[in-house]
Amino acid sequence: MKLNNKELENKAEWTSKGYNVLSYDRKSMIEKTYNNPMWVHFGAGNIFRIFPAKLCQTLLEKGLADRGIIVGEGFDYEIISKAYAPFDNLTLMVTLKADGTIDKDVVGSVAEAYPFDYSFSAEWKRFEEVFESESLQMVSFTITEKGYALKNPQGEFLPAYVEDFKDGPGKGRMLFSRLTELLHKRFMKTGAPIALCSMDNCSHNGEKVENAVKTIASKWVENGFVDGSFMDYLNTKVSYPWSMIDKITPRPDKSVAAMLSADGFENTDVIVTNRNTYTAAFVNAEECQYLVIEDDFPNGRPALEKAGVYFTDRETVNKVEKMKVCTCLNPLHTALAVYGCLLGYDLISSEMKDEDLVSLIKRIGYTEGLPVVVDPGIIEPRKFIDEVVNLRLPNPFMPDTPQRIATDTSQKLSIRFGETIKAYIKEGRDLGDLKAIPMVYAGWMRYVLGLDDELNEFTPSPDPLLEYARNELKNVGIGKKVEAEEIKSLLENESIFGVDLIKTGLADIVVKDLNSLLKGKGAVRETLKNCLK
Repeated sequence: MKLNNKELENKAEWTSKGYNVLSYDRKSMIEKTYNNPMWVHFGAGNIFRIFPAKLCQTLLEKGLADRGIIVGEGFDYEIISKAYAPFDNLTLMVTLKADGTIDKDVVGSVAEAYPFDYSFSAEWKRFEEVFESESLQMVSFTITEKGYALKNPQGEFLPAYVEDFKDGPGKGRMLFSRLTELLHKRFMKTGAPIALCSMDNCSHNGEKVENAVKTIASKWVENGFVDGSFMDYLNTKVSYPWSMIDKITPRPDKSVAAMLSADGFENTDVIVTNRNTYTAAFVNAEECQYLVIEDDFPNGRPALEKAGVYFTDRETVNKVEKMKVCTCLNPLHTALAVYGCLLGYDLISSEMKDEDLVSLIKRIGYTEGLPVVVDPGIIEPRKFIDEVVNLRLPNPFMPDTPQRIATDTSQKLSIRFGETIKAYIKEGRDLGDLKAIPMVYAGWMRYVLGLDDELNEFTPSPDPLLEYARNELKNVGIGKKVEAEEIKSLLENESIFGVDLIKTGLADIVVKDLNSLLKGKGAVRETLKNCLK
């Protein structure tokens, strides 16, 4: 059994092994998509293939859509050449359930998939055609939070953007520069409206898209490359809906590959690209998923509410996003990531058998977070945490790692914990009631040193501020007591922690916890046991 159009003609073989295969005319779907494109997606990674692509497939199977998705990859072109093209743009979706069973669905809603770069001239011309089509309703994104950054941590425009501003359309080095160029072509050709909908797991994601596109366009107007009326188009005909997405999608796992191989499925090799993307013909993920989107689509949209998507207003999206990112899931994940690395764990699910870590995340969620969480109305916060703690994180068949979750932690702390601190201050609550959140801040500083609780060296996950943090902590070491004054500039860094820890008075608690974590071998475990008493 190989994943391609030809092999899928033998449906009986696939269904006899428990695989759900396509129930719609894929050839017709591809043809209709080519002639009247409706949906473009940028970011060809695993989360797209197993979530938005499956949502589109659900509509195709129900007869509620007749067109699929055109995919562009603007960062790692090997994903297209190695994980899409050899398999006719098909994906095997493997859903890992907590009871040990799996669902196996062939997903075929991707009609076209191309590298998004000028060097692929035919593919670039196709994107120009697509964006000039009035039928195009939406562009969505899963490019990771870093993909939206225009500036470095010092607030300076990234060099590539400086060049893009200077050179104008036709030479874009960055994805959003090329996207803005295509929007300008659409404006010049038809002026048809369109929605740019981020589906990335980051706060106010629609605002990030809007800021990127409008900043680039305004620079081009200033430099005389485009007319000022283009800005009017971006302000009146283009929408930037916010969304909240939630689905845990680990790297393709060898144990899953073994299960598929036992069925006779042959395309189980894990592909690692030169840019260190882990992908495969299959994508494995948890069963639970949420997607909440602001319903602002000026040229229409697919009927994704029929596939389980919540459509609502921006305020509700913001509340759901804050509930998840600031209280009910992401803070728990980050705490497990930091302390999981320190304690030598390599699976999130294994950490959920550790009483100390479970106590830590329960306190973060239920005790410290829930009192200030805003109930969005469409999803109940306590039930959401219950699902996370009791079903999602303990799922023994989810091969997710603390090392993966620990990536870019410096970019996450301010939102995942700082917002709760701000809410306490705003409501006049006693910051002394916070014990677990300061423990995570201290734990991250201890993690940055790259020594686990047995004092063995490990390599921290990639993080743009790792070297900065290490430099700030250069005088901090095992067995050495640190004073707040020695790391004052780090403790004051609101961009990392969300608040100035010195001004709020939390610095003393964080430093006390850090000193406890630094005492020696076994100090991390001992501190965890004592801090929540």
